[in-house]
Amino acid sequence: MAAAALSGFFLGAGLIIAIGAQNAFVLRLGLRHQHVFAVCLICALSDALLIAAGVAGLGTWIARAPQLIGLVTIAGALFLAVYGVLAARRAFQAEALIPDETGETSLKAAIASSLAFTFLNPHVYLDTVVLVGSLSAAYAGVNRFAFAAGAILASFVWFFGLGYGARLLTPVFRRPAAWQVLDVIVAIIMWGLAATLLLGLTGD
Repeated sequence: MAAAALSGFFLGAGLIIAIGAQNAFVLRLGLRHQHVFAVCLICALSDALLIAAGVAGLGTWIARAPQLIGLVTIAGALFLAVYGVLAARRAFQAEALIPDETGETSLKAAIASSLAFTFLNPHVYLDTVVLVGSLSAAYAGVNRFAFAAGAILASFVWFFGLGYGARLLTPVFRRPAAWQVLDVIVAIIMWGLAATLLLGLTGD
């Protein structure tokens, strides 16, 4: 059982630890000390829900519904493109990080963005639902649940580590130039992901 849990943990970590739209969003809020717990919890719980669904067999159904993936891909690409534009605009309006600064992202907006970054990303379904769900079939009984639990634990460790660990970089981001660089990188990532999604869709 321990071996299955470790396999699930390392698989989950390998899939999630990458510079993507969701991670960039969590990092930014972590640096600004805004709604970190709520955002990390939502991202981790969303992964847990999708992993559980995949292990339960939803992955097979999604793999047979390419039209659903297509719709999510288009919506996700549009969302990422718009968020990239907002990040690019911020890059030219950067301000030093002040703990009590005004203009804080509202909790409602943070939650909505967290959900959008998760469920409008077609890759999350392929990774968590289809891939993890398919690989879990190699295990039976309690070992299968252990595999899923390991993958879910990886999500919790990563998101909370990223969200709260970002505070260690706060001194660096007291300089406007650091925020400008971050937002330029975020914009490039968002646009790159959006283009990749659309190219992948047309390539099919």
